[in-house]
Amino acid sequence: MKKLTTDCFRAVWGKIDPNKRMNTFECYGLDFMIDEEFKVYLIEVNTNPCLETACPLLARLIPAMLENVLRLVVDPLFPPPDHFSQKK
Repeated sequence: MKKLTTDCFRAVWGKIDPNKRMNTFECYGLDFMIDEEFKVYLIEVNTNPCLETACPLLARLIPAMLENVLRLVVDPLFPPPDHFSQKK
């Protein structure tokens, strides 16, 4: 999955934000399929992934994913106060 994702983004690197704007980010949704022999296929990449928490699993995964995305892209620019960063 990691190699498929890397290959996917390398293939379109020049087309993603061609102006290379600073301090911006995008969240993509990658859909994979695994066959009966556990071979992984990349089905599609969504530029506007669904963030609906329609089931208990998604209700746990999506908020955690968003928290991690914001921690990666916003915290380096605007570090949280010390009492927030210790809550991990």
